[in-house]
Amino acid sequence: MGFAGAYAPSKHWKPPTDQLALKKLNQFQDLKFGFFIHWGPQTQWGVGHSWMLCGESWCAQPAAYEEKDYPTFRKAYRDLYKTFNPVKFNPQGFANLAEAAGTKYLVFVTKHHDGFCNWDTKTTDYKITSKECAYSTNPNADITKQLFDAFRKKDFWIGAYFSKADWDVPYYWSPKFPVAQTRNPNYSPRKHPIVWNKFKDFTWAQIRELMTDYGPIDILWLDGGQVKPPRQNIDMPGIARMARKLQPGLLMVDRTVGRGNEDFLTPEGKHHMPTGYRPYVWEACITLGGGWCWNKGSSYLSSGEVIRYLVKAVARNGNLLLDVGPDAQGVFDQEPVTTLKEVGNWLKVNGEAIYVTRPIAPYELGNVFFTRKPDGTVYAIALNEKDGDPIPASVTLPASLTKGAKAITLVGGDGNALKFKAEENGTTEVTMPIGVKLLGTNAWTLKISK
Repeated sequence: MGFAGAYAPSKHWKPPTDQLALKKLNQFQDLKFGFFIHWGPQTQWGVGHSWMLCGESWCAQPAAYEEKDYPTFRKAYRDLYKTFNPVKFNPQGFANLAEAAGTKYLVFVTKHHDGFCNWDTKTTDYKITSKECAYSTNPNADITKQLFDAFRKKDFWIGAYFSKADWDVPYYWSPKFPVAQTRNPNYSPRKHPIVWNKFKDFTWAQIRELMTDYGPIDILWLDGGQVKPPRQNIDMPGIARMARKLQPGLLMVDRTVGRGNEDFLTPEGKHHMPTGYRPYVWEACITLGGGWCWNKGSSYLSSGEVIRYLVKAVARNGNLLLDVGPDAQGVFDQEPVTTLKEVGNWLKVNGEAIYVTRPIAPYELGNVFFTRKPDGTVYAIALNEKDGDPIPASVTLPASLTKGAKAITLVGGDGNALKFKAEENGTTEVTMPIGVKLLGTNAWTLKISK
C-alpha cells in the first residue's frame, strides 16, 4: 500500500459514519496543503523531539547527558520549561507566513509525548502558563489560543495535535513502578485498573478542555498509536462522541489505530508517502527541516522539493501536511521562510490545478501528474527531475485526457494555445513554448479545456 514500519496506517480505512464529519472530510480534500507546527521547551537544546525521554534503544540522550544517569537527565529535560521564554513569538506572523506559503489549514502540537502542554490546562502544572515557566507572564503565553485565533482570522481550518501517551503524568509512567523502558506504561493497565482509569480521566479532561475553550476546531489529530485496545484502552469511541458533541463535524484522526476513528490516514515521513493513487483519504506529514521541532543547524528542503511532494500527493488522492518549527525564541530560520514564500508564489500561479481538485486516471505518466476540477477541467503538472532544470521542449500526455480538447494552454503563460499532436501509441505530444519566463523552474501546469 505504499506504507511500512511504525508509521503504517490501519489496514482497513472506513469513512466516518457521522454525516457532518463525512461532509467535512470532502471539504478537507479540497484544502490540499497544511501547515504543521511542532514546538516545545526542548528547542532550547536545539533538538527536534521529545523521544529522547523514551527508553527504547533508538532514543538517544543528548551528548551532554550521555554519561549522566537517567533521573538526572529526565529532571534536566523537564526543568527546561522553567526557562522557556519565546519572547519573539508573534502569532500573527506565524499565520502570515502560513498564508504566504499557500497552506490552508493548521495542525499545532498542543502536547507531545513528553506531556508539556502548550495551553492553559487545569489538569497539570507542566504547561506554558505555569508560574514556574518564564513565559507565563507574557500576553501570548497561551500559545495554543493565540495561534488558533490568529489562523482562524485568516479562514484557516484548525487542527489540534494531541499525544494520547503522556510521559509526565504519574498515571502513565507511574513513580510507583520501575522506570519505563519503552513508550508504553510502566505497569499493566489490566492488573492496575485504578491507576489506568486515572490516566483515562486525565486524558478525557485535557481533550474536553481543548474542544471547549479554544474556539471552533476542525481536526483532532491524535498521536501515540500504542494507546489502543485491548492493552491501553481509553475508550476512543466515547472520546469521539464527546468531542463531536462539543465540535460538530469534527474530523477524528486516531493515527494508525482505525476502529472507526481514523477519518483519514496519515503516512509519516517522505519515504512513507504512497507511490501511486490510493482510493482512500490520506495526508502525508513530512518535515521541511531535519526534525519535527527546530533543530540547530538543520538542513531544509528546497521549494522545488516541496512542490514535487505536494503535486505527487494531490495527484495520488492525498494532502500534504508540511512541518516546520520555530526556535526557542519563537523565530523561524530564514531559509525555510524563503522556501515557504517561494512555494506560495508558485501556488499563486498554479494553485488552480491543486486546490479543490481530485485525481483523474491514469493519475500520472512519467513525471507528469493529473488533476481535475469539479467542472471537468483537467490539468497536467509536469515536474522537473531536479531544481533548476529548464522547461521541457514537450510534454507527453495520455490521449484519454486530451480527446475532444479545444485548447491546451500553459497556466501562467501568455494564454496562447499550444500545439499538440496525437501519437500512434495512445499519447498526445504537447509542444511547450520556447523562451517562456515563468515564476520558478520547478513545475509547469497545462490546462486542458474541452
